[in-house]
Amino acid sequence: MDKIILVVDDSPTVVKFVSFSLKNKGFKVVTACDGMDAVEKISNMSEKVDLVITDLNMPNLDGYGLIDTLRNNDEFVDTPIIILTSEEEEEDKQKGIQVGASSYLVKPFKPALLVCEVEKYLKNE
Repeated sequence: MDKIILVVDDSPTVVKFVSFSLKNKGFKVVTACDGMDAVEKISNMSEKVDLVITDLNMPNLDGYGLIDTLRNNDEFVDTPIIILTSEEEEEDKQKGIQVGASSYLVKPFKPALLVCEVEKYLKNE
């Protein structure tokens, strides 16, 4: 499969859990601890990231800022971005979609749902 997914979350537990779920399905996973770390890693990668999963509340650069940064870069304007967060208010969901997220999932989540959402965006590539 060799699809590369960038997982961005300041919780090591969440990163480990999401990474494990995706690696079990054959995805290659790159991780970042916040938005700034993600921008740095994605800029220095030789391979293209196929999908991004990001939390919203993180230090340095939050999920909204990360999405905005990626959407303003021609290379990532069409990259699917899934928000995975504990923010469940309707206004948070609307803001997430408005800044350019493809999907919005709320923690706690079922790994099968996350994998299904990822596969929805990557199956035709």
